Amino acid sequence: MRVARLHAAGDLRIAVEAEPVPGPGESLVRVGAVGLCGSDLHWYSEGHIGDAGLTRPLVPGHEFAGVAEGGRYDGRVVAVDPAIPCRLCPMCEAGHRNLCPQVRFAGHSTTDGGLQEAIAWPERSLHPVPAEFTAADAAMLEPLGVALHAWDLAHARVGDTVAVIGAGPIGLLAIQVARAGGAGRVIVVEPLDHRRRAAERAGAATTLAPTEAGAAAWRELSGLGCDVVLEFAGTDPAIATALTAARPGARVLLGGIPCDDTSSFPAGPARRKGLTLVMVRRMKEMYPRAIDLVATGHVDVRSIVSEQAPLAAADRAFIRATNRSGLKVVIDPSA
Repeated sequence: MRVARLHAAGDLRIAVEAEPVPGPGESLVRVGAVGLCGSDLHWYSEGHIGDAGLTRPLVPGHEFAGVAEGGRYDGRVVAVDPAIPCRLCPMCEAGHRNLCPQVRFAGHSTTDGGLQEAIAWPERSLHPVPAEFTAADAAMLEPLGVALHAWDLAHARVGDTVAVIGAGPIGLLAIQVARAGGAGRVIVVEPLDHRRRAAERAGAATTLAPTEAGAAAWRELSGLGCDVVLEFAGTDPAIATALTAARPGARVLLGGIPCDDTSSFPAGPARRKGLTLVMVRRMKEMYPRAIDLVATGHVDVRSIVSEQAPLAAADRAFIRATNRSGLKVVIDPSA
């Protein structure tokens, strides 16, 4: 089968390798779609993410789905939960499997991800989707799960004013989740014009460029500030904007990943406002809820996919995704 392996920053190679053989409790998945996440772009551009670097050629991709072969889901399109927690540690037993210290994660460290024609994966981590879902739809359930987990951590109330800082794919899904969750208004800050337009289509009431998002603008738009702020850009200026947008006592959710594993923010405004800053670590058990949100039409995951490419064109697809000229780039390893 064909496999895409990242050997170093910018060095993605297509190779032919033996097809995996499922072990006990595993099923084979014929991969039909892999979304390129911001973290994948860090791996591709920098050869590391945070303090984790490449230790061997790695198959990227943790937003993926395909058709199960064998097992109880044989022949069905399944979304693949990329996290394999130990399920035995105190964090797992407390229901915080996203915080498991022993977690294995697709496309990270020594665990190969979805950019291959087939993968063996624990059957308990496969989630069958309705017949009308495509593999690309199912792959987008992973970033939707991250947005949904951030929304849960926000403790938002019906009618709250919500700011989303960064209208990449997860930010765009967060807008839809906020609207489905009863947000009164969603205000978005995004530097790229085409992503601001996408935010408006997703339900944002107001979109701003970062240069327009000073303190005066937030006073005009929201009085004391926004009740909840969701940040998905990963840069210090974005965090500073998030703090400016927040009202006193608000919760600010930090979901972006910085390039150099360091984030800083103006302490004075955060302290004077008494803000609660919450880090967003992947997601918990979100797949059933994410599937239902898409199936019932509350969230449109297809709206964030701007390009689909075959595996042979994966390198060029990574470059285009890194340039952020579109929204979500999806690769089909079966094509």
